[in-house]
Amino acid sequence: MTAECLQDSSAESFGRQVMRKVTWRIVPFTFLLYVISYLDRANIGYAALQMNHELALGAEAFGFASGVFFLGYFLFEVPSNVMLARYGARVWIARILVSWGVVSVLTAFVQTAEQLYVLRFLLGVAEAGFFPGIIVYLTQWFRAKEQATTIALFTAAIPVSYLMGAPLSTWLMDNVNWLGLSGWRWMIILEGGPAILGGIATFLYLVDRPEQAPWLDAREKAWLVQELEADRKARTNVRHLSTLRTMLNPKVLFLSLIYFVYQTGSLGIGYWMPQIIKGFSGTLTNTEIGLIAMVPYAIATVGMIMWSRNSDRTGERRFHSALPLLLAGAALALVGAVGAPWLAMALISMALTGLYAFKAPFWALPSLFLTRSTAAMSIAVINSIGNLGGFAGPYLIGLVKGSTGSATAGLIFLSGLLVVSFLMTALMRLEERA
Repeated sequence: MTAECLQDSSAESFGRQVMRKVTWRIVPFTFLLYVISYLDRANIGYAALQMNHELALGAEAFGFASGVFFLGYFLFEVPSNVMLARYGARVWIARILVSWGVVSVLTAFVQTAEQLYVLRFLLGVAEAGFFPGIIVYLTQWFRAKEQATTIALFTAAIPVSYLMGAPLSTWLMDNVNWLGLSGWRWMIILEGGPAILGGIATFLYLVDRPEQAPWLDAREKAWLVQELEADRKARTNVRHLSTLRTMLNPKVLFLSLIYFVYQTGSLGIGYWMPQIIKGFSGTLTNTEIGLIAMVPYAIATVGMIMWSRNSDRTGERRFHSALPLLLAGAALALVGAVGAPWLAMALISMALTGLYAFKAPFWALPSLFLTRSTAAMSIAVINSIGNLGGFAGPYLIGLVKGSTGSATAGLIFLSGLLVVSFLMTALMRLEERA
């Protein structure tokens, strides 16, 4: 082996060492924050097993309470991202965590449906900007070729939060009834508190850029900064746009529409799953419902990471985003048509695997045609508009279930939307200049 080959091998080994160090420092921590985020956002689905009766919520009212979160999220997403650019990711993400932790804890004390609507809306306002803020933060530390896998490891927190939250939330509801408060109220309090602690930890633990990292030595900092700059310069077919032009860019709006349809299906099934499982048998306890709900999310977590790694390995993004949507749509259409509960759970597992496998390749798409700073703003726009689907999905299923007594028609409608989003994703052309 020549001296040049030895030098190249040594440089490659050093690079892997640096990226491994960065990954272990950043990804587990952001993963934990996102788990906390989704516990606070989604635990209303488990609270409904007790809360709906206590607050006299019908199916339509619960669907509205689940979805109104995303109206607040939509209105404040882009402004929050602008503030993040001004104050830095560390400070602003810490602020987001503390704010939503406080609002989440207050939600445990609502006495009427109207109070619940207000607190759910304010929770969306408080959390707005968190997801795009973390995505922006990750792009400041990882090269394009690593982003799908990195984003997958981060967004794996979504199914993992359901995986953890299902047994935890239902166990708390069944076993914690201190001071005369119902189990669902204690569940929200105990799952909201970690967000406040997470905000304090974020301020103390994170740094904004590689140049500021005390846990990298001078050579590691220099290598990472150089690699990120080379990665930026290598993408010659990208454009930089102003905030307004980013918001009005046809391709950004098209991606927003795809994400809207996706979120409608994804969160529609996510919030209603505990009640779908309860419908399988009238004898299931809340804890048993939580344990059953773990299975689809465990399968989805493994599937999304494997699919995202394949996307990074091949460098292909568009069809790695599209095909999971087709799988999810087909599986969701069949859930209501099967009689056996085990078969319905298998189809739900398949649907959730497709829904989560879509995420990481999709969030790598904006960087194919936009610069890093513009792509960061586009992610906020896409997430903001797309998350309105988080209002539409639960609310539509609530309307359908309230009028028909069954969620089957709603699930079939959502599956049709996912097939539409598959076609939109498969047929789009991002390689041309935006």
